[in-house]
Amino acid sequence: MKLADILDKSYIIPALNARSKKELIDEMTSSLARNNPTIDKDKLVQVILEREKLGSTGIGDGIAIPHGKLTGLDHMILSFGRSAKGIDFESMDGKPSHLFFLLVVPENSVGIHLKALATISRLLKKNSFRESLLKTDDPDAIHQLIIHKDEEF
Repeated sequence: MKLADILDKSYIIPALNARSKKELIDEMTSSLARNNPTIDKDKLVQVILEREKLGSTGIGDGIAIPHGKLTGLDHMILSFGRSAKGIDFESMDGKPSHLFFLLVVPENSVGIHLKALATISRLLKKNSFRESLLKTDDPDAIHQLIIHKDEEF
């Protein structure tokens, strides 16, 4: 599975306005719903918040990967957002998150979302890649960085 298949440039937010976890989820899901009319934004927010209740998806090193399964969706969708100031996402290391990958998968998906999460996590292990994402302001350039890095694996 390649991230190019699920990450559209229109789902990239290089400068998030959100200041809290709830605001971040609202901002990123708004972007998805605006660009994909089959997505019920309110339902998606609820799904992501319910998943967060199970445990934060802030994995540390300035990264959070909120995700959830959505009824009625027929394909996986990935979005990316960046916060220069950082957002308290209740990460495992207690530090703010700056890089966010929001993954939404069809409700009946079994296992495929785990592969996508593993791919994203693998890409973000390299500090140099995280730094590149933090320094790049252009959505097209961010998209190319992510796709290029994914192709290396």
